[in-house]
Amino acid sequence: MSYAYLAVLLFSLTGLALIDYRYRLAFFENRMRASAAVFLPVLFFLLWDAAGIVLGIFFRGQTAHLTGILLAPELPLEEPFFLVLLCYTTLILFLSIRRGLAKRSGAVKPE
Repeated sequence: MSYAYLAVLLFSLTGLALIDYRYRLAFFENRMRASAAVFLPVLFFLLWDAAGIVLGIFFRGQTAHLTGILLAPELPLEEPFFLVLLCYTTLILFLSIRRGLAKRSGAVKPE
């Protein structure tokens, strides 16, 4: 049992949170909107995973990097953390690009 993958996911989430804090992009700008933008897609993807598991399409592979802890049959502990990382990264990227384009067009004063 290894916590390497989970540790990397948590490290990456911490990095995103620091970027978010520094530039006030998502959670540090509007907590409710950011929560909805991250956790609703995570819920969707977890339901998608559940459907894939029930249908026999998705299964947990064997690797030495996972904890071995399952939240449900074939659903490793690391999966929700990965999905949060995926959705949070997408949100930060989207908001960064939107802010950059707004500054470029002169719609927003530079910080």
